Amino acid sequence: MSARSRDLPRRSCLSIPGSSEKMLTKGPTIPADMKFLDMEDSVSPLEKESARSKVVEAIRTQDWGDTVLCVRVNAWDTKWTYGDIIEVVGNAGERLEEIMLPKVQSAAEIVATDLLLTQVEKNCGLPIGHIGIEAQIETARGLINVEEICAASKRLETIILGPVDFSASMEMPDLRGGTLIPEYPGDYFHYVFMKILMAGRANGLQVIDGPYTKVRDQEGFREYSTRAYTLGFDGKWALHPDQVTVLNDLFSPTQEEFDKALDVLDAYEEATTTGERKGAVMFGDEMIDEASRKVALKIRMRGLRNRMVRSPKA
Repeated sequence: MSARSRDLPRRSCLSIPGSSEKMLTKGPTIPADMKFLDMEDSVSPLEKESARSKVVEAIRTQDWGDTVLCVRVNAWDTKWTYGDIIEVVGNAGERLEEIMLPKVQSAAEIVATDLLLTQVEKNCGLPIGHIGIEAQIETARGLINVEEICAASKRLETIILGPVDFSASMEMPDLRGGTLIPEYPGDYFHYVFMKILMAGRANGLQVIDGPYTKVRDQEGFREYSTRAYTLGFDGKWALHPDQVTVLNDLFSPTQEEFDKALDVLDAYEEATTTGERKGAVMFGDEMIDEASRKVALKIRMRGLRNRMVRSPKA
């Protein structure tokens, strides 16, 4: 995968319909961490093939800044997948960093995608392994196989929960796609969230929550997004620019958290490289070690992405 994109924050992941020239033009102006040009569900079947050239043109001619740039291709159970990959990856150039594969049901689908990407990269002159993969879990079978899916390729960068399609796969009599149901005594999606999260973390992947479809319900969106943030997800999809603003705020550290992370990193660096070179050291009234450093690094990265700076020392 792109050496640049793998560990970049993905607090907000914006969906941009690949058949809409208007949205493709507006996309670069929206401050999302990651943007994916969609050729799957937001594109009608009659527009699938023509969307490829529009997506390529947008990637090659527009300034996408430092956002992670991805294209969602169609799933392997359709007739478009190989054409999407060959035409888009083969013509988009190095700025394209990932493809997103929807409705992944088995590790074999990831392996097939990896092999095809390798051939395309060879033929178009891209470095082998340049294009990363984001995999969506949207079916019961995909969830059953999620551990094998997450371990299927070194190209994998993220694993994503697709709650609406997953609800359909489970034949749930509700169209809210994972949002809480007052009539149910508990969180009926908690197992799904945690199974995907553990599989992703066990394989070093970022883990992303899918869409909240009520795009005008800002209060509900923040409440729902807080659920994923609290569990430890790295970010969430946005279907509207207003949702991007909420996510960038919610998944960013507070100033206090950011300052503490920097202090922890400084203290740990000093403890491990000077004097007795200790692997664990007291930081105020708490013990910090390598695990603390890893958490602090993640907080620092999220803060820097949000252009935060350290508070002046008193």
